[in-house]
Amino acid sequence: MASCGVLRTCFCPTLSSQDRLPFLPNSKSKYNSVMITAAQDNNAASVDKHTMVTSEKPHGRRNPRLTRSLNFSGEKPSTPVLDTINYPIHMKNLSIGELESLAGEVREEIVYTVSKTGGHLSSSLGVTELTIALHHVFNAPDDKIIWDVGHQAYAHKILTGRRSRMNTIRQTSGLAGFPKRDESIYDAFGAGHSSTSISAGLGMAIGRDLLGKNNHVISVIGDGAMTAGQAYEAMNNAGYLDSNLIIILNDNGQVSLPTATVDGPAPPVGALSKALTNLQSSRKFRQLREAAKGLTKKVGGQAHEIAAKVDEYMRGMVGGSNACLFEELGLYYIGPVDGHNLEDLVHILKKVQAMPAPGPVLIHIITEKGKGYAPAEIAADKMHGVVKFEAMSGKQLKVKSKTLSYTQYFAESLIAEAERDEKIVAIHAAMGGGTGLNLFQKRFPERCFDVGIAEQHAVTFAAGLATEGLKPFCAIYSSFLQRGFDQVAHDVDLQKLPVRFAMDRAGVVGADGPTHCGAFDTTFMACLPNMVVMAPSCESELMHMVATAAAIDDRPSCFRYPRGNGIGYILPQNNKGTPLEIGRGRVLKEGSRVAILGYGTIVQNCLAAAKHLQVIGISVTVADARFCKPLDGDLIRQLVKEHEVLITVEEGSIGGFSSHVSHFLALNGLLDGKLKWRPMMLPDRYINHGSQREQVEEAGLSSRHIAATVLSLIGENKDSLHLLKL
Repeated sequence: MASCGVLRTCFCPTLSSQDRLPFLPNSKSKYNSVMITAAQDNNAASVDKHTMVTSEKPHGRRNPRLTRSLNFSGEKPSTPVLDTINYPIHMKNLSIGELESLAGEVREEIVYTVSKTGGHLSSSLGVTELTIALHHVFNAPDDKIIWDVGHQAYAHKILTGRRSRMNTIRQTSGLAGFPKRDESIYDAFGAGHSSTSISAGLGMAIGRDLLGKNNHVISVIGDGAMTAGQAYEAMNNAGYLDSNLIIILNDNGQVSLPTATVDGPAPPVGALSKALTNLQSSRKFRQLREAAKGLTKKVGGQAHEIAAKVDEYMRGMVGGSNACLFEELGLYYIGPVDGHNLEDLVHILKKVQAMPAPGPVLIHIITEKGKGYAPAEIAADKMHGVVKFEAMSGKQLKVKSKTLSYTQYFAESLIAEAERDEKIVAIHAAMGGGTGLNLFQKRFPERCFDVGIAEQHAVTFAAGLATEGLKPFCAIYSSFLQRGFDQVAHDVDLQKLPVRFAMDRAGVVGADGPTHCGAFDTTFMACLPNMVVMAPSCESELMHMVATAAAIDDRPSCFRYPRGNGIGYILPQNNKGTPLEIGRGRVLKEGSRVAILGYGTIVQNCLAAAKHLQVIGISVTVADARFCKPLDGDLIRQLVKEHEVLITVEEGSIGGFSSHVSHFLALNGLLDGKLKWRPMMLPDRYINHGSQREQVEEAGLSSRHIAATVLSLIGENKDSLHLLKL
């Protein structure tokens, strides 16, 4: 190992056992159950000095400082410290003890508020100490704090001037459930979808450098979000650009999504979740690489090639089989650190803050989702997303429904198909609970695949399964499938592979708002030449479309269905649907003067509008299109021929079903006569959070709006509008 001794002498100082690690208070600091020590460097062949981590659970015992019992009685808690905090600047002079008291009060405030409103609970409870430490150390909004996904940002909102409005969160005209740039200058980047924070943070860091600023940029990302490829693309680029960026990996051992199985919570999938428990940091390796970078800048020429070879050699020699993945990507790794120990968090963040040019740094913290609130800690889903609940017990006050959700009807129907066809397999992207495929997984564990938060991979993985003769159903929320569109187009549709896409949460989705609104799926799926595009008008039709998709084996297909419950329609026997004739709609109600052609569950509003109009003697035909692609041309011709007014209605964006109908009408000369045609769709703007009913009203797609549109076209007077209370 003589060469190693030469390299160490040339590039970095020799470290003795008395040297302190640069970010730790001393060489042997205990973070609850996590032990970080400095290993002895007795000879040239010894193990490098690095952070050693025991296998004990880091949050196995509680911080001894947290002695005050928290108030979750349901009554408004006493918050003497929090009452003095309006903005982060008011936290700067607080002692560690006061910050810990503040953490308890923020937890009480979150539980009290969310118990009254519903929302995302446990994610915010898990990062309470981290949020306080960040705002205590850094100077937001000048320093940029970016929350990945953003449902863990309730404490952040409370501490940044929005506490008085927390009772409006996720409600119409209230606070958004996610960070939103036009809501507060403290929300550096809007979120809602996963794994974007490092990319955004790196862009801000490079922008800062180009503009000559000196602020800090901090990206907070969970271990679940780390299963997405975009996070690695960003880290790879961050390591190359070497700009100052702080990444905080919030490792709570669970994907912060409704991904729980029937039997309990689901950890993040993939090799990363296993690797996180064994990560080690190599300080010497980092020092060697930094020194090598400095040398190549001075020497130039072939020094770059030499440095690359030295780097490759040292990776194998110093890091060995346990080399940290993040260090390999060029990030300085620190941790793991107890994410519920405020003293340690503040100390480490201050040390990192004070470094003049650290490059990209990743601080790995261990947290517990739902921390401090016992009902959340023991719940199977950690009370990730909740409706109103009793604060003392955690019991959710769910409204009982006579029908199941469309999600459940889809799952039951797919199970019925899979019982009869062993080639059917199911894929989801860390959304087993959200898509209902946790039920499928319970019945067919070997035929259900959770690929992590990786929609692009999910789509192409399904395409690969299809090439082998299997029948993949890829269940992804409508708004999340946007992330995998290139794969849908290039890997599936272009090759005409029979992948079936089940697009949940189509249309408006309520409190989650525009980030989760399924407005665009019909538009981007129906523009693909080989895709069969369907939408059911009720839960029974959904089951028939599951059967239809299973039967289509020569091209891709998709069907969309909304958030919410069914209407109570009679279901097929044993939940087994019957395949529909491709491209064939149906007439639900016969009329003579006006035709309303609906696509999807909005058909129910069309039927209700027909009842309104019948009261004043207007005869209306209501048809269910069923298919956007291929369209039922014969049905459209019939409606045009027999009616003076045609209205198309859909709960989707411009460019969707109505656009396809308009092309058909124009190309076939059906607009050349006296027909009055009007399309009704979602407005060409994003609809903010609120209840689904309120969002439909805002979009102008309620039964009253449909009836009013009819009256405006046939020239009825204002008395008719008044009679119908329109």
